[in-house]
Amino acid sequence: MDEVEVVVAHAERATLRVGDVFLKVDPDQARIDAEVEAMALAPVPTPEVLWRRPPVLAIAALPGATLGRLGGPSTGSSAAWAAAGAALRTLHEAPLPPRPGRAGRSTAALAAELDAECESLVTNGLLPADLVTRNRRVAEAALRPWTPAFTHGDLQIAHVFVDGDEVTGIIDWSEAGQGDALYDLATFTLGHEEHLDDVLTGYGYGHGSDIARDLDVIRGWWSVRSLLAVRWLAEHGFDPFAPGCEVDVLRSRM
Repeated sequence: MDEVEVVVAHAERATLRVGDVFLKVDPDQARIDAEVEAMALAPVPTPEVLWRRPPVLAIAALPGATLGRLGGPSTGSSAAWAAAGAALRTLHEAPLPPRPGRAGRSTAALAAELDAECESLVTNGLLPADLVTRNRRVAEAALRPWTPAFTHGDLQIAHVFVDGDEVTGIIDWSEAGQGDALYDLATFTLGHEEHLDDVLTGYGYGHGSDIARDLDVIRGWWSVRSLLAVRWLAEHGFDPFAPGCEVDVLRSRM
């Protein structure tokens, strides 16, 4: 008999694995609806939806393995990372989905959220002021006008599956929608800067001023995502201070 594996669980949602089936338990039906819609529209491999019985969504397991995880070593080759970059380009060039995603928050709203979070991090003693100040300055590069693209919105490397050098699927589309393509590139390479060149090569970047500008934006998104995640992770039983995780990403900007 297959055992029940708890993949991730916190106050908002939980994901369980039973054999070759993943069960996502989420009381927010709108979020589940958005995920199923995004998977149907995305021009890249996604898991098969087996059934839906609110608050549970059942999806089939994907072949292959993830490229790694934040805070751990990458298990994928350079070619696999480049293939993921090519898949991202395909996604970003697809027709826009109907709704905004996590990567589509307005610049003004994001800046206000970021400033409030930075103040909280320092006031509550979670991070030193110089680390927060430096990363808030780096983050400014991400707060600029952008052209909407079809974005995943939470493209952690643990959400991308490969078999050899081929992308077999991308999971967890609940944050997908219209957004900034560079947010996806930054989220995917967070904590694995050593593979950024591979991803950008697969994505189709050449040499020139555009890549230099976009690299600053990607680094800005690394700071934004990490600053906004530290307190939430700590409050939900995760450890952003673990080696290679969010706090180390922030320290690397120093």
